[in-house]
Amino acid sequence: MPSMSRRTLLRSMAVGGAALSAPALLTACSTSSGDSDISNAGKKLAPWPDYRPAKGPQPDLAPTEAGVQAGYTAYPSDLVQSVSRTPGDGSTVKVMSVSFGTPPKPASANRFWAAVEKALGVKIEYTIISQADYQKKMATVMAGDADTLPDIINLFSGFVLPREAQFVQRRAEDLTPYLSGSAVADYPNLANIPTHAWRDMGRIGGRIYGIPLERPLPGSTLWINQGMFSDAGMKEGWTSDDFAAVTKQATSGRTYALGAAQGSLFGNAVHSAAHNAPQGWSVTKNGTFEPGYADERYRAAIAFQSGLRKAGSYYPDSTSVSQIDLTTLYYNGTVGSMQDGFGAYLPKYLESQGKLSPAAALPYSVDGEPGGIVAARRSFGYTILKKAKKERIQLLLRILDHLAAPFGSKEWELVHYGVEGTHFTRGKDGSPEPTKLGDVENNTNLPLKYLAEGPQVLFVPGLPDAVRALHTWQQETVPHAIRNASFGLQSATNNSQGTTLKALLDDTVTGIVAGRLTLSEWEATVKKWRARGGDRMAEEYAKDYAANR
Repeated sequence: MPSMSRRTLLRSMAVGGAALSAPALLTACSTSSGDSDISNAGKKLAPWPDYRPAKGPQPDLAPTEAGVQAGYTAYPSDLVQSVSRTPGDGSTVKVMSVSFGTPPKPASANRFWAAVEKALGVKIEYTIISQADYQKKMATVMAGDADTLPDIINLFSGFVLPREAQFVQRRAEDLTPYLSGSAVADYPNLANIPTHAWRDMGRIGGRIYGIPLERPLPGSTLWINQGMFSDAGMKEGWTSDDFAAVTKQATSGRTYALGAAQGSLFGNAVHSAAHNAPQGWSVTKNGTFEPGYADERYRAAIAFQSGLRKAGSYYPDSTSVSQIDLTTLYYNGTVGSMQDGFGAYLPKYLESQGKLSPAAALPYSVDGEPGGIVAARRSFGYTILKKAKKERIQLLLRILDHLAAPFGSKEWELVHYGVEGTHFTRGKDGSPEPTKLGDVENNTNLPLKYLAEGPQVLFVPGLPDAVRALHTWQQETVPHAIRNASFGLQSATNNSQGTTLKALLDDTVTGIVAGRLTLSEWEATVKKWRARGGDRMAEEYAKDYAANR
C-alpha cells in the first residue's frame, strides 16, 4: 500500500472542506434567559463592506464574475507587501479555532510560531480544537463566562451549533462600525474579501459580527481516478446510464469505482446536484422557500444511488469508513472515486503523482438535462472578536488584516509556508517546497488560516497543467452550480433544531441507499421533518430573505 503523510491527509480535509461524519447532537445551551431576535426582518441592515480588490500579481487564467477562480500556472516571482506596519503592540492575544492537523510543537520550540508572532507584533496563546472535539468544546465555551472567552474565535461552518447566532449576538463585538461600507478601508486585506463571502456569512439582527473565510464556488466534488474511469468507458457528455455502466465496469475484485465516507450519504451531494435537485433550499420568484428534500429530483437521486449500491459499485464499508481512511483508499487504488470539497484539489494532485491521475468529474446528465454541481457556501466559517474597548478591537482587526493577506504577497507566504531556508526552499519554478521542519511546523498544525485568509486562487506548485484543467472544469461547471438559497439567512428554528432535524433526513438517505430501508419511507421522513420544524424554517427563511433583498 503506497504510504501517505498524515499531514497531507489532514490537509486534504482541512483545505477541501471534506465530507464530515454526521455530527453528534448537542444539548442546546443558553447564555442567558430568553432568546434575542437574530432575524434580519424588520431591521435596518448594515451595508456590506465595500469591496476593494488588492493589488498583486496578475493571474495567468482570468477569474469570472460567475465564480470561476483566478489561476496561476507559476508562483509569482515578485511578491508584494500588503501591510504597511506591524499590527501588534507586544500584548498577548488569545485565539481559538478548529484544527484538522496534529497538535503543534509548543510556542517556545516552534520557529514558525515565533516568526508569525514577530510579524504580527504580539504573543499568541492558541486554543486549538480538533474537528472531532469541536462541538463538545464549543458548547462549553458558549455556555461559559464572557470574561473567559478568547480575544479571537473562529466559528467553523461544518457544524450547526445550537443557538450559535444568539451566542454571537450576546458575546461578540458588533463589527459594523469598523467594517461596514467604507469603514473597511482601514483594513485593506479585509476589504479584499469579496462581497459573496460576507453575504454567505450573513448578518445577525441586521448587524455584521464576523469576518468570513472566503471559499470557491464549487463545493462537494466527485474526485475520480481518471485512468480507471477512462479505461471503463468514461466519455465526455455522459448520461446517468453511462455513469452507472462505467462504475460497474470499473468495479472488480477488491477494487470499487465508488468510495464514500461515513456521514457522506454515499456521496449524495454530488448525485443530487447531478439530478438538478435543490441543494437544501430553493426560493421561488415570489419569495417562498421550498425544501430540496421534498423535490422529486432529490428522491430520484436517492433511487439512483441505491441502484449503484445494488450493482456493487460502492466500497462495502461506505457507512463506516472515515474520510481520512477513504482518502488513503483512493490513493492506493482501492476506490476509484470519492466525494470531497473542491478545495481538496491541492493534495489530490500533489499526493497522486506517480500513483494515479486525479480529476474533478464532470456531472452526468439526467433525462437530457445537463447535470448540476454543488455551489458551496462561500464562507468556510467566520471569525468573531470578544467584546473590548475600541483600541483593542482595532488592534485585533489589524492582526486579522495581516493574516488575510492575498496570494502573491510576502505576508501570505509567511503564514502559509513559514520562513525561507528554515521551513521551505524554492523549487525550479520558484514555488515553496517544505523542508523536514516545514512538515511539522506549518499552518495545518498551527491553523492560523482559520482565523483569517485572503480569497483563494487556483495554484498547484510545479503542475501548471493541473491548474489549466481545474480552470477549464470550472468554466464548464460553474454555470450549472446549484446554490442553497438559505446561505447567509437566519432561521431561529434551524439555529436551535437544525442539527437534530438534519440527522433525521441523513439517516434515512443512508438507510435507503444501504438497503436497510425502502425508498417508500422517504416521503414519511420528509413529512415528519416538515412537521417538526421544516415548515417553520421555510417561513423564517422567507422573511429573512425578503428583508435582505
